[in-house]
Amino acid sequence: MINDYFVIDAVTHAYNHLPQNWADAAYAEALSETAFNVGANPPDGRYALNRDVYLSDWQVPDLANVLFRESNTDVAVMHPVAITAYKDGFSSVAKAVEALSKYPKRFIGAYACVDPLNTRKAIASLEEQAELLKPMGLKLYPTSWDGSKERSFRMDDAKLIYPLYERAAQLGLRHIAIHKAVPVGPFPVGDAYSPQDLETAAADFPHLSFEIVHGGVSFVEETAWLLARYPNIYVNMEMLDIVVERRPRAFAQVLLGLCRIGGGEMLKRLFWGSGGTLHHPQPGLEAFVKFEYPEDLLEGSGLFGPIRQIAVEDKRNMLAGTFARLHGIDIEACKRAIANDEFSRPSGAPLSEPYSTISMAEQVKTWRQQRV
Repeated sequence: MINDYFVIDAVTHAYNHLPQNWADAAYAEALSETAFNVGANPPDGRYALNRDVYLSDWQVPDLANVLFRESNTDVAVMHPVAITAYKDGFSSVAKAVEALSKYPKRFIGAYACVDPLNTRKAIASLEEQAELLKPMGLKLYPTSWDGSKERSFRMDDAKLIYPLYERAAQLGLRHIAIHKAVPVGPFPVGDAYSPQDLETAAADFPHLSFEIVHGGVSFVEETAWLLARYPNIYVNMEMLDIVVERRPRAFAQVLLGLCRIGGGEMLKRLFWGSGGTLHHPQPGLEAFVKFEYPEDLLEGSGLFGPIRQIAVEDKRNMLAGTFARLHGIDIEACKRAIANDEFSRPSGAPLSEPYSTISMAEQVKTWRQQRV
């Protein structure tokens, strides 16, 4: 915990960036380079990583150590990835299975993830993952590689996507996470990364909840209207933790933008996510706990009324409460389960130094010594 806040990281990955894992080299290399550059040059140099370590095949124990030994993350959710430009999808289903089986008290669940391009294969994969992972929800990306070219699609496509929503619901999965706002790969994507296609999906499937993953990184106005209009739409804050660490004023503008239509109550539909090995989770957590809106931004916020200062209860919801309620997670039971496990620390004991507990720690140490 951090400052008495329990932290659920709603999306973590163990990426495999290695060239041997590339199916579409141009797409995969560009995406891995983008990920590296997003996390590069943190304000606190202790959280910097050399390229060779970052662009490696991250293993589940390394992800667990970064989350639970080196940060104040208490429990996490694993998301496999189904980006077919990578042979294993980028973060494999096998790694999600390993996380759940090896650290069941800390990885409290996973989402299934499938490639929608071939509906029959996608449903078969969903059914297989439903057995393997007992998933909390379904994750989808709006772009795929069909073996010869990249294709993007809308999440209100009745022929391609709706059968996946329907089968997910039949399997008891009521939560759909959609990657939005951050295009992947150097090719045209049209409007596939706008969240506006979710208005039809949310209306047609009112019994499902929809997470806009990376919500607010772009399309803030569109996302604000969706939050105000649809009670079954949420925002997963993955990548906004980088923004609050490095550009707190820009982060304030994003949050105020997301609340611009519906008011401060919209914060109850935002929840924390780091992306796991996208970058180190701790500095964003520390920055968010200290964060307040600048008063000059508050003065002009809100289209239909003023927006109040962010409160402790807002942060408590965003770091754990909202996601817990959405998924029926008992936070007190989680606290008891992890109280004396292998990652727990005595009261007042410091966190381990960044990247000091991973299998590549010596490489990181050598690189840092050479930089001095």
